[in-house]
Amino acid sequence: MLSYQHIYHAGNLADVQKHALLACALAYMAEKPKPLSYLETHAGRGLYHLDAAEAVKTGEAAAGIEAVVDLFEPDHPYALALADVRARYGATAYPGSPALAQSVLRPSDSLHFAELHPQENAALCETMFASGAKTYLQDGFEMAHAVCPPTPRRGMVLIDPSYEIKTDYATIPSFIAKLHRKWNVGVIALWYPILTDMAHAPMLDALEARDLPKVLRHEVRFPPAREGHRMVGSGMFIVNAPFGLDDESQPLDAIFAGLGAKSR
Repeated sequence: MLSYQHIYHAGNLADVQKHALLACALAYMAEKPKPLSYLETHAGRGLYHLDAAEAVKTGEAAAGIEAVVDLFEPDHPYALALADVRARYGATAYPGSPALAQSVLRPSDSLHFAELHPQENAALCETMFASGAKTYLQDGFEMAHAVCPPTPRRGMVLIDPSYEIKTDYATIPSFIAKLHRKWNVGVIALWYPILTDMAHAPMLDALEARDLPKVLRHEVRFPPAREGHRMVGSGMFIVNAPFGLDDESQPLDAIFAGLGAKSR
């Protein structure tokens, strides 16, 4: 949806869960010398500054990454990526998933980022220019189907819509099933919000009924960012989950448990 801008939510607790798992998955995949492809369907601008008026207004980063950054071990892939981005862009910088992937991956890897919002796409192009990434002013679902199976064939896609288009919940299971048929070796990672109305539940039921391989489902719960805010948790559903990623989720469970949250 063209009205959505992630700067209001960058670095919130949902980002912490999503980006910590993403960093672990990419770091593991990058251990092998063969190059890989990384795709995103809803990339945003790629890099954020948490002292921006929009981020300060919601306070979500203050209750998110700024509250938990010291709880990650210094050698955790997420902590390493955050430190790398802040060394290059300043102490208030926060990597969206494109900048995080750029930090973790190698020059030999291929990056593909779709973002339909014109201003966000322009900022994304500027951020990703030096990496040689391909950026698309295009619907991300269409981009993924057009590019997959990518070259190199080994790789990962992150599906990360805002869910402001309510039909996403209904269409994503069939999208993932079709993408998996085209690219059966690809790691397919879906992020979803956990809202008070549990809008994600039928989508997850439909995904689990597909009998997809090597699935990791990880969820955390946290207090709403402010009174009346409907997001009370965050989830990741990953097909062909890299080896050991389930173990890497355990430090996250401990961090969110320390915040009084529940994890699954």
